[in-house]
Amino acid sequence: MPLHQLHLKSIQMKKVLAIIIACLFITTQAESQIAWEETSEIAPSSFGNHHPRVVTDANDNPLVIWGKSNNVMFTRWNGTNFTTPVRLNPDTISIAEASWMGPDIAAHGDTIFVVFKQTPENVSSSHIWCIRSDDGGISFSPPVQVDYINDSISRFPTVTTDLLGNPIVGFMKFNPSFGDARWVVTRSDDAGSSFSPDVLASGWSSSTSEVCDCCPGTITSTGNTVAMLYRDNNSNIRDAWAGVSTDQGNTFNGGMNIDQQNWMLAACPASGPDGVIIGDTLYSTYMNGASGSTKVYFNKSSLADMTGSAGNLLTENNPNVGLQNFPRIANSGDAVAIAWKQIVNGNMVSLPMLFTKNIHTGFPSTYDTITLGNVTNSDIALTPEKIYVFWQDDLAGTIKFKSGTYAKPSALQDHFIINDLTAYPNPSAEAWTVEGHSLYPKLNIELFNMQGALVYVDMIETNAGFFLHEIDNTNLIDGLYVLRFSHDHFQQIMKLVKH
Repeated sequence: MPLHQLHLKSIQMKKVLAIIIACLFITTQAESQIAWEETSEIAPSSFGNHHPRVVTDANDNPLVIWGKSNNVMFTRWNGTNFTTPVRLNPDTISIAEASWMGPDIAAHGDTIFVVFKQTPENVSSSHIWCIRSDDGGISFSPPVQVDYINDSISRFPTVTTDLLGNPIVGFMKFNPSFGDARWVVTRSDDAGSSFSPDVLASGWSSSTSEVCDCCPGTITSTGNTVAMLYRDNNSNIRDAWAGVSTDQGNTFNGGMNIDQQNWMLAACPASGPDGVIIGDTLYSTYMNGASGSTKVYFNKSSLADMTGSAGNLLTENNPNVGLQNFPRIANSGDAVAIAWKQIVNGNMVSLPMLFTKNIHTGFPSTYDTITLGNVTNSDIALTPEKIYVFWQDDLAGTIKFKSGTYAKPSALQDHFIINDLTAYPNPSAEAWTVEGHSLYPKLNIELFNMQGALVYVDMIETNAGFFLHEIDNTNLIDGLYVLRFSHDHFQQIMKLVKH
């Protein structure tokens, strides 16, 4: 990639090296894989508690946003406690937020993006906005308009990032009469300073289908693949679908039903799907009421051949488990967790969580119960060793959280994502050829100079576990470079010399 196309600012080399280098159905501690800490609150009730969303920064510290009185609030973990919450939207922009929907957040290291929808939602002059932090949430930029859609109407923004840390934003789009609901995606190639025209990501069930117009969606990405997850509305069949892009969200050329329960409903359930991509598989979770009771489902769908499948119940059918809703999924490498709200024993509200250190071996048969009572919705984040769960507690009027520690999957997987890694010639005057073996089908690669600037980025694919990749260095100055290979939170580095 030519140097003039790389827009990420230079950072200090030390920063680069830091990145490189007890009720029914409660799982007992003996069975749990997680050592849980005590439940805490992130802030007093005066700061609000609607619809928390969480990501982690470059040091694996949680960053949380939520809604309060048409504002988006933010706090970050500073190593000791959560900072005093601050409002992120300016006085001139009132935002759409409620217990079931609101702003969204994404992180790429210490670069943070927050998107929110201006109110009133049903007028074309109320836009979707994006703000950015380059220092892990210590400070934020002024808002940048995301949706340039003339007299159309927008709603429900959701955000992820590409390989370079640029934001990719999905949102629901309507005609001026608040009809023709569909999901569209726009992306930025300059770190959120501007956004491209939106492209259609939904409409795969039929030529006349719309989307469920009061159900939020989720956008997720890895490498060149972007998935826009949403609830469809095909003549009142309201299954969960995913539109899929293989060129970082520039176009969406396919979609698949990741639900297949054929839920016929003439109303809007106000609940959407969530998902993560690991390798060539989209793992998703969603609520569906086709059985006559709203239950949470889990699905794994192949992105390689775009074959959706019918979802499976996340928990066994049990007469003591009532309504389930608002599932959220997160991963760190192959470790995956899902949290959701459910009612047990008739009226007891609980927040269960399923966790596996290796999604390829599936989930255990039992789950951890994070809390009992007063759970409206929740969110979850994983790092290579920690799990963070946040939830809206309407009795206390606060956002509560619980963190837990689990053992890393394995030292081999953590530190050696590539075996037999070599680069030649090294030193080199024209190009390096790197080769090795990996269990992962795709690996991200980034090349940094000794000033900490990112000078090359790409993705490599393995063939029967082997890869061979060439990096042109003719435009680079002589000196030492650091090449980083990464797969989710796992990474491996090597030194290269241009001479």
